[in-house]
Amino acid sequence: MALPFTKVEGLGNDFLVVDLRPGRPAAADDGPSPEDPAVVRALCDRRFGVGGDGVLAILPSEIADARMRVLNSDGSEAEMCGNGIRCVAKLLHDTDPTLHRPTLRIETGAGVLALELDVEHKGGRARTVAVDMGRPRLTRDEIPILPHGTTRVLREPISARGRTFNLTAVSMGNPHAVIFVDDPTALRPLAEEFGPLFETAERFPKRTNVEFAYVRPSGEIDLVVWERGAGITMACGTGACATAVAACLEERLPPGKERLVHLPGGSLSIFVAPDYSTVRMRGPARTLFEASIDVAHLMSGH
Repeated sequence: MALPFTKVEGLGNDFLVVDLRPGRPAAADDGPSPEDPAVVRALCDRRFGVGGDGVLAILPSEIADARMRVLNSDGSEAEMCGNGIRCVAKLLHDTDPTLHRPTLRIETGAGVLALELDVEHKGGRARTVAVDMGRPRLTRDEIPILPHGTTRVLREPISARGRTFNLTAVSMGNPHAVIFVDDPTALRPLAEEFGPLFETAERFPKRTNVEFAYVRPSGEIDLVVWERGAGITMACGTGACATAVAACLEERLPPGKERLVHLPGGSLSIFVAPDYSTVRMRGPARTLFEASIDVAHLMSGH
């Protein structure tokens, strides 16, 4: 039996979504589990599989409308994915009649998040999704980063290959190391060179996402993210949120105003509450196509 899935993208951050809730066609597939790390790697392979930055599994929830499990392209699991949750919310809204409403609640590894959907017209499909991402975690223990403690990580030096940068660490349910630089043209080269080194640095016991950012004079932010378990992606929702928070913590920008964060795949609007009680993200989500794949056959080549 073939596994049905939906290919989605948010600002070029692309995923395979499998709806594994009881009664859904994907739940009836008796082949290898799409939640298995080896299967995830095979599905996300851009040459020998379908291709994607990860697999998003939709599961039942006792405390929300659904639960989202985020599986990176390397098979590891992430607590949250900002672009992914927008895509899942759109898919639930557009395909599940019981969830065809403008507000949804989705359970994640970072807790239950509330989402508001902008719908084309009555009975139409969702175009953009706003997510209340909750409180940014700012202490060493919450991120986590070594050594343990309850202090914040603000402009902390980190070195590799003879260069030293200053990082501010933020968790949006998943860890981020944000580094601001003065040259916007250097963002991608720096992410490519230092992203994999800092992701696996010993001070990050759960590894980390790494952001290289530039704050424009206008207050908008240019950003390239090296994602934990996926490498450089077209966009990262939690990374955009963490970077906006870090910009406020470093007093590069004041909180309390919606800011545009520009990523390779497009822009997200991020609002950081003045008291850091919550971060709100707004951006697009798009369904690309629906298909099915014989996972057992795919795995026979791996």
